[in-house]
Amino acid sequence: MNRRYKGVFPVVPTTFHEDGTLDLESQKRCLDFMIDAGSNGLCILANFSEQFSLSDEERESLTRVALEHVAGRVPVIVTTTHYGTAVCAARSRRAQEQGAAMVMVMPPYHGATFRVPEAQIFEFYARLSDAIDIPIMVQDAPASGTVLSAPFLARMAKEIEHLAYFKIETAGAASKLRELIRLGGDAIEGPWDGEEAITLLADLDAGATGAMTGGAFPDGIRTIIDPYLAGDREAAVAAYAKWLPLINCENRQGGILSAKALMKAGGVIASEASRHPFPPMQPEVRAGLLDAAKRLDPLVLRWGR
Repeated sequence: MNRRYKGVFPVVPTTFHEDGTLDLESQKRCLDFMIDAGSNGLCILANFSEQFSLSDEERESLTRVALEHVAGRVPVIVTTTHYGTAVCAARSRRAQEQGAAMVMVMPPYHGATFRVPEAQIFEFYARLSDAIDIPIMVQDAPASGTVLSAPFLARMAKEIEHLAYFKIETAGAASKLRELIRLGGDAIEGPWDGEEAITLLADLDAGATGAMTGGAFPDGIRTIIDPYLAGDREAAVAAYAKWLPLINCENRQGGILSAKALMKAGGVIASEASRHPFPPMQPEVRAGLLDAAKRLDPLVLRWGR
């Protein structure tokens, strides 16, 4: 089928001043860099954007600034996750009105123990679909603590109008993607990889057509996914092996702060600061991350110089 959105859609980090206030000028430079580095699209306000540390007013400001500054250069996915169905639907309508190409939404949960059963999850996404006219991506991630089986996801894809994309980040992602595609068929418009591309090759082999990765080196991820989608698996395997040490540094070592550390080192943004109480990156971890990056010469280390 002709998929509307595929390729590399990295998560945009949220940029702060050292005092923890939003740095919107750095945010705009960050967006420009990520587009220049070859992103097929962008995702804002995801967990890797530290959305959990933002106020509602700041979410609104960042959505407006990002969509106005990108100005249609690439499609933008806006994360609108919220436990409350009505709140999530309202967030998603506003994102659509401002120009979002898609919304990404985790199933409703709160904390370590508040979960809802499948019937309510289905109703949650169905009501969200009724509220908007753009695609919905289900973020199937361990952070929610909610088990979403492949048969359940496939049923939602078939029965809920706008629910068509799936970012699979659970253990055994490739197997789940295969089962989802087998059960859902053409209703699965976007089977996507996540987790900063740590399982990208296996997920591509399973049928993934998109990757939502960290934001610092989409140019490197493109060298993996572009040849694969063009039918050259050997070139993709070689590129994956080349970039895997840096992918591993981000996914297993530096985590959420990795993209900002690399962007700060390359002069893209003014500060790699997070917000208290999120702990800063250990200097040794940063050194390892920068060492891995310098061996690959990604655009992020040159863009702002």
